[in-house]
Amino acid sequence: MIPTLSFSDMIPNSFCCSGYNEVRAQSTPHILGPVSAAPTTGAVPDLEGISIVLPARNEVANIASAVEKCLAVAERLSPRHEVIVVDDGSTDGTGQAVEAIARVNYPRVRLVTHKINLGYGAGLRTGFRHSRFGLVFFTDSDNQFDVSELEYFIPMMADHDLVTGFRVYRYDPVLRCILSWFYNRLVGVLFGLHVRDVDCAFKLMRRELVQKVTIECNNFFVNTELLAKARRWNFRIAEKGVRHYPRTAGETSVRPSDIPRTLATVFSMWRRIYFPTRREMDRLRADELSKSSVSEFIPARD
Repeated sequence: MIPTLSFSDMIPNSFCCSGYNEVRAQSTPHILGPVSAAPTTGAVPDLEGISIVLPARNEVANIASAVEKCLAVAERLSPRHEVIVVDDGSTDGTGQAVEAIARVNYPRVRLVTHKINLGYGAGLRTGFRHSRFGLVFFTDSDNQFDVSELEYFIPMMADHDLVTGFRVYRYDPVLRCILSWFYNRLVGVLFGLHVRDVDCAFKLMRRELVQKVTIECNNFFVNTELLAKARRWNFRIAEKGVRHYPRTAGETSVRPSDIPRTLATVFSMWRRIYFPTRREMDRLRADELSKSSVSEFIPARD
């Protein structure tokens, strides 16, 4: 059954004025899947710690600021925290910049490196595997989000397993915003995901979900895969608006040429999630990222 869309839901965020989006951002969070019998109280769950994952490729101009901001927020949220930067084969000195920060802040700041570029999804998969605490959050390293808004997501975890952001006002090219709008509708029909912004890289999850959901794709489709599998396995999902800012340095790695491959991946992933073959299930259990391509920087002790 195709979900009914209201007129307001059919308007992309990029086409709306900031005032309209402000209203939507303050509305009640949209909830997917089974809902707890008890109403949301807003009580902050007892944090056993939080891991922040930052995938990065050639972000030397942004990474130091991104790590510092994440570290400041994590310190306010829990005494047990870590910021994990996954350097996905950078060639511009991103890894060296993080090493300098990790030497002073380890193990609160950790650097995990892919020797070669494996992709955005692979970066998240590596970061999740290295995370240690009860809540896991990820965002991009380009400083287009205000990571301090993570504090507003924490109370929602009392009744949800995953809280995903949606960009209140997107600072992206118009064509990309239009394509994103159609993509969100397609994904909504295929996977039953009635969220405004599937690919928003601002997501907070419980560790149980991270351990259950196996990430297969290596590209930016990982956001869709993560939500689709969480939905498939009846994890409780909610969304909340977050502000989106223009890039101050660097450039996006998403290209229009990715569209055909993305569509093919969407349909292939739908089949594998709902109708997996025995061979695919066996391969998924056995498929592990080669340890030879991943290494963690451990500062020498004085």
